[in-house]
Parts: sequence; C-alpha cells; structure tokens
Amino acid sequence: MNHLIWTDDLNTGIPVIDGQHRQIVSYINHLHDAREKNDRQAIGEVINDLIDYTLSHFSFEEELMLEAGYPFAGPHKRVHDVFVKRVAEYQLRYKAGEDVSGELHALLMRWLVGHIKNDDAAYAAAVMAHTHSVSHQKGGWLARTLGRFFK
Repeated sequence: MNHLIWTDDLNTGIPVIDGQHRQIVSYINHLHDAREKNDRQAIGEVINDLIDYTLSHFSFEEELMLEAGYPFAGPHKRVHDVFVKRVAEYQLRYKAGEDVSGELHALLMRWLVGHIKNDDAAYAAAVMAHTHSVSHQKGGWLARTLGRFFK
C-alpha cells in the first residue's frame, strides 16, 4: 500500500476542517511508515494518536454542523459513532497482540476518502453559508465554536 495523497477533490471548502482532514491523512501515512519498518511501538503510538485526534475532529465537526443548523447532523454523528467503535475494536485487537496495522490502514484510507467526498461534502454548503452569515458578528463563528468546544 502507498501513502494517501491529498488531492483537491478532498477539500470541503472549510479551511479548518480541511486542515484537520490533512492531519488525519498524515496519521494514516505515519501508520503506513511504521508498518513498513515493522515498528510495533510506533504502530501503537500512531493508532492511539490517530484515535485521539479523530475523536476531537469529529466533536468539532459535529459542533459546526449543529451551529449551522445542518438537518442531518444527527445521522452524520451516528456515522462517526459507528466508525469510532470499529476503530476501537482494532485498537483492542492490537493491544491483545494481533497485527491489525495492514487491515486498519486499508480501512482508514478507504473510509476517510469516502467520508470526506460524500458525508462531509453534504454538510459543507450549510456550514459555509452559516459562517458567511455570522462572520460579521463579534468574535466570528470560529471563535464562538472553539469557545463552546473547548470550555
């Protein structure tokens, strides 16, 4: 397997979300590198970091959808929840000594691209419209959302 390369068709048009997605791609590529080196400790660290970062990203993304009044925020969150459970199962299998790195890497590459191009693309217009409408308010939409997210 190769590295996942960021292409323009993965952009949602929301810079903060695109930056977070790029970071997730970086973690996926670090997992690939650790696998190539057969470095079990590095694989474990990448899995842990990837899960932590992805959970934070999902929470932030869900807050943006709610603030924007995106009508499918609930179903989108359920997609996130199912994915988190699936990846947590891989993490448990890994901690039990099983080499799941190849299987997990393939899943992550496939899932992330599909999720961005379909699920995330679906909410992007609503979030961008909302951010544009509130961008003139004190503190801006990002400051308010970060304030709620990191209370």
